[in-house]
This record gives sequence, structure tokens and C-alpha cells, in this order.
Amino acid sequence: MNKKRLTVTRQRQRSHSSAINGLYAITPDLTQTEELVDKVQKALQGGVKLLQYRNKSASCGLLREQAQALLSLCRSYHVPMIVNDDLDLALEIDADGVHLGQDDLARCEVKERLTGYSKILGISCYNRLELALQAQQLCAEYVAFGAFFPSATKPDAVKVTVDWVYQARKQIAIPIVGIGGIRITNAAAVIQSGCAAIAVSDDLFNTRNIQLRAQQLVQLFQDVHQQDETKFF
Repeated sequence: MNKKRLTVTRQRQRSHSSAINGLYAITPDLTQTEELVDKVQKALQGGVKLLQYRNKSASCGLLREQAQALLSLCRSYHVPMIVNDDLDLALEIDADGVHLGQDDLARCEVKERLTGYSKILGISCYNRLELALQAQQLCAEYVAFGAFFPSATKPDAVKVTVDWVYQARKQIAIPIVGIGGIRITNAAAVIQSGCAAIAVSDDLFNTRNIQLRAQQLVQLFQDVHQQDETKFF
């Protein structure tokens, strides 16, 4: 990466870093767009700070339909919408960012195509610190570590501990997102480890009252931060 492109990357990282915080909702696989939009709206009303659109079973047409509908909804709530694993779709609909895996990070065209765009780029780093350092150096605005706990969506995911994040924070300057099996009963520990955001899907969208559950998860951030402040008094 030449000096000019590196400067653009650094500026993009700084401009987006403050947006990576709080409750990060990941959408469930739903075929009915109206149902998906309704669920997401309730989550946004509850205080979601970022939304990732992910649907592993949808056709290309349905992906585009749902992504555009959710982007319009998120814009009305001033919440960034990230597209999972589909850079083409993210650029086509002008989404706020894209979330990619380790294989995508190695592809030079990802960095080339994002140059000049003000897009959030998140990278899944699992439990690999060297991958996170590479992501930080090259282009990412945040890195995601996990799974912290057994996950319904990814039961075979590698495991990450809270203590591991403590150590990773010493070398990683960009925000860390905790992911994998995070629920209202265990989220506080992930926040306390230093994760700027927690990614939640099942325990948010598969609850009876989505808005209330979002509010409860958001409240955990406030509770943890208040506890940290009291340590200095």
C-alpha cells in the first residue's frame, strides 16, 4: 500500500472508530422481508448502535431486497448498516460498511476497491492475534474475536476467553467486537474484557420482546462503565 492510500486508510479508521461501540445486532436468516424489517426496527428502537445484515440462505435477489430495505430503515435511525461477506452488494447499495472473514482480507482487490470510499470495514479474526494486527495495519476499522460462548449460528467456531481479550488489547488500538453465543446472562463479562461492542443475534431476535432485550443489553454497557468509574473514587 502506497503512502497516499495508507493515509486514506488511517483517516477512515479514525473517522469510524467512534461508531464501533455498544450493541451490534446481527440479523437472523429470514425469508420474509417484512418480518425481518419489523424485528430490526424493534431492535433499533431498543438502542442498537450497529446492524449487520447477514443471511446465509437467501438468493441474490432476496439479499438485495432485504439489504436495501434494512439500509433505508437504519438510515432513518442514524445507525450504520454493515453487509456480511458481500463487498459487491455493500458497494452496490452504498451500505455503510462490510464485514469480511480472514480469506477476504488476503485479497488485494478488497483494499483496492475500498480506497476512496468512506466505508466501515470489519474483519473476523477468531482467536488469531496476528490476523488482527494485519487487519489493523492494512484497513480495518474494527476486528471481531469469538466465539466467546457456544453459538447457535456457528457451533464449531473457535473459542476465545475474556482473559485473551485483556492481552490482545495491549497490542490492538482499533475497536474490538466480541461475538459468539453472547446473551444477557454473559454479556457483562465480554464488555468488561474491553470489547467496544458485542455482536448479538439469537438472544436478541429470538426473544419475545426484542426492544426490551435490546434495552437490557444496552444497559449493561452503562452498568459496566459506571462500575469502572467508581474504581477511581
